[in-house]
Amino acid sequence: MFRQPHLHPIPQAVPHLQPSRLCIALLCALATGNTLAADPERTLETMVITGSRVEVSPFDVPYSIEGVQLQENGSEGLRVNVSEVLNSVPGVVVQNRQNYAQDLQISVRGFGARAAFGVRGVKLIADGIPATNPDGQGQAATFNLDTAERIEVLRGPFATIYGNHAGGVIQLFSRDGKGAPRIRGGVYAGENGTLKIGIGAEGESNGVGFVLDASHFETDGERRYSSAKRDQAFAKITLAPDEDSKLTLLASGLRQPYTDDPQGIDWAMYQRDENDVAAAPLQYQTRKSIDHIQGGAVYERRFGSDRLQVQAYAGQRSVTQYQSIARNTQISNPRHAGGVISFDRDFHGLGARWIAQREIGSGKLTVTAGLDYDRAEDDRQGYENFIGTTLGVKGALRRDETNTITSTDPYVQATWQQGDWDWSLGVRHSNVNFDVDDRYIVGVNGDDSGSVRYRKTTPALGVLWRVTPVLNLYASAGTGFETPTLGELAYSANDQGFNFGLKPSTSRQFELGMKAYVGESTRVNLAVFQINSKDEIVVDGSSGGRTYYKNAGKTLRQGIELAAETELTRNVSARGALTVMRAVYDEAFGSVPEGNRIPGVPRVSAWGEVMWKPMTGLSTALEVVHRSRVEVNDLNNAEAAPAYTLANWRIGAEQQSGPWTFNQLLRVDNLFDRKHISSVIVGAGFDRYYEPGPGRSVYGGVRASYRF
Repeated sequence: MFRQPHLHPIPQAVPHLQPSRLCIALLCALATGNTLAADPERTLETMVITGSRVEVSPFDVPYSIEGVQLQENGSEGLRVNVSEVLNSVPGVVVQNRQNYAQDLQISVRGFGARAAFGVRGVKLIADGIPATNPDGQGQAATFNLDTAERIEVLRGPFATIYGNHAGGVIQLFSRDGKGAPRIRGGVYAGENGTLKIGIGAEGESNGVGFVLDASHFETDGERRYSSAKRDQAFAKITLAPDEDSKLTLLASGLRQPYTDDPQGIDWAMYQRDENDVAAAPLQYQTRKSIDHIQGGAVYERRFGSDRLQVQAYAGQRSVTQYQSIARNTQISNPRHAGGVISFDRDFHGLGARWIAQREIGSGKLTVTAGLDYDRAEDDRQGYENFIGTTLGVKGALRRDETNTITSTDPYVQATWQQGDWDWSLGVRHSNVNFDVDDRYIVGVNGDDSGSVRYRKTTPALGVLWRVTPVLNLYASAGTGFETPTLGELAYSANDQGFNFGLKPSTSRQFELGMKAYVGESTRVNLAVFQINSKDEIVVDGSSGGRTYYKNAGKTLRQGIELAAETELTRNVSARGALTVMRAVYDEAFGSVPEGNRIPGVPRVSAWGEVMWKPMTGLSTALEVVHRSRVEVNDLNNAEAAPAYTLANWRIGAEQQSGPWTFNQLLRVDNLFDRKHISSVIVGAGFDRYYEPGPGRSVYGGVRASYRF
C-alpha cells in the first residue's frame, strides 16, 4: 500500500476532527459493531461500470462512485436538467443558473467551479460516447433524461484515467428497448410559462430493441429576459447480430433556436431586485442559438471470457451567441474579436478496448487495454454586435479562423482479486493538440495562427480490503491532468491573440474510504480525500468584455464525503449526502494571499430526502438542500454568495387499467420561497458575479403509456 498522505485540518465546520481520525474512528466502530448484518440483502445498490469499464458492484471497487437510478415513469420531476437528480451524490455541486444560454454549472470536488458557461473539469459521457470536447468543455444539456436508466458519478483518483479534465466523470446510460412495445406521452406545466411536452416509444420486436423520444420544453424564466425553448430527440436501436455480439445504434439532437441570456448581476442589484437584469444585456439583446446533432455506434463481441468493445461517433454543433460588449470598445480596438460569436463545429471520434479476464491460481486478473481518439474542428467567426447605432445585430466581421483540437489517449487498467484483497491499477497517456489557423489578418490585427500540444501520463492505484462481508475499506492515489479549454486559450491580456503560454494544471489525489451495510436496510459510504494541484488555471482579468486566464501556484482541496440511504420502515425510506471541503490557494500568487478560498466552491454542501409510500401507486417526498456561502473571486474581497437552505416537496401517483398506465406529478420547489443565489460567475466583469435562483415554483403534469 502507498503511504497515507498528510492531511491538513478539516474546515471550521468540524474544527476538532481531522479527516483521517474521523475516518478511522468510524471504520473501527462499524467493523466491531453488532448492528452489522451477517449477510444483508443488497437491494440498495446497482451495478456500475464507470471506473472499471466492466460491470461490477460499487461496493467492491476502491474508489468513490455513486449510481443514481431513474424511474421510467419520470416521478422525480420535469427531467430537463441533471440538477434535478444529482443532488444525492456527495462531492458534486450542480447549480442551475436559471440561464439556458449558459448551461448548468457542475463541479466535482471543486473541479469545474470556475466555468462561466458549460461544464469543464468534469468528463461527460452518454452511452459510452463523450459529451465533452477534447479540450475539456462539455454540455450537460445534451443529456436526455427522459430515456435515462441511470447516471454514474465517479470521483477521486480513478477519474483521472479518463484523461484530460477528468476531475470527475458523469456518465449517463439510457435504457435498452426491452419487453412488449409501448408508447407514451406526457404534458407538464408550471409557473413562469414553463411547459414540457414529450412523446416516446420503446420495447422489443423480433429481437430488435428500440427507444425513441422527442420533447419540447419552454419557459419564460423567473428572471426578466430569461426565456428559453428547447427541442430534443433521441433514438436508440439495439440488436444482436449473433449470440456473442451486441450492436447499439444511437442518434440524438438538440435545438435551442432563441435563448435569452440575462447574465449575472452585481450585489446592489441583487439586494434591490433579484429578478432584475443589467442594462447591457437588454441593450444588446444578449442571446444564444444552438443546433446540435450526432450519431454513433457501439459494438461489443465476446471471445470466451474476453470482450472487444468498439465505438464510433460523429456530429455537428452550430452556435451563435450575441454578447453585451460595448460598441465603443470594439471601435477603439482594431484587434477586438467583436461581440457576436458564431461557429460550426464538426466532431468525431473512435474508441476501442479489449477486456481480458483470467483465473490465475487462487486469484482473478482483469486487464483492459484501449485507445480513445477524439477530434473537433470549429469554423469560427466573430462579428460586431452593432450596425451603425443599432445594437444587438450582426455587424462587420472581426474574427475568422479554424480551431482544431485532437486528443489521442492509450490506456491500460488491471484488477487483481485474491481472497479479501483487490488491487487496481490504471494508467493513461493523454496527448492533446490545439491548432489555430487565423484567416482574419487586417491592419494591425496580425496573424494569430499557432499551435500548442500538451502531454501527460496519469497513473492511479487502488486497494480494497474486505474486512467482513458487509464492510470494505479502500485507499487510492493518482495524478490528474487538466489542459486549458479553447475558451481559456482564446484571449490574452491587451488582446494579444491566443494565450499559448497558458500551462495545464496537474494534480495529485489521495483518498481513503469505507463502504458498509448496517443492518439489512442501510448503506453507508464514507470518503476522505486530499487533492494537491499546481499551475491551477485562474481568472487573470477581464477587459473589453473578454475574460483571460493565467496559471496560479499551488492549491489544496481536502474534505469528507458521506452518503447514506436506509429503509426506515416498509413504507418510509431516507437518503442523504454531505460534503465538507476546504478548498484554498496553498501558495500566494500576484495579489492573492495564501489561504484564500477558491471561488465557486462551497465549504458545506448537504442534501437529504425522506420518502413515504403509503400505498401502492402513491408516493410523496420532502427534500432539503443546503449550500454554505461561496466566494466569487480569487481575492475574496467581494460579497460572498450567502448560504441558503431550500425545501422541495413532491407527490406522485400511478394507476393501471389493462394495457394503460397513468402517472400524475405535483412538485413545489423552494417551498418556503427563500431568496438565494443559485450560482456564481467566478471573476465576472463589472462585479456581476451573481445568478439568483427562483422563488417558490409549482408545477405538475400527467403522463400516459399504452402497452401492446
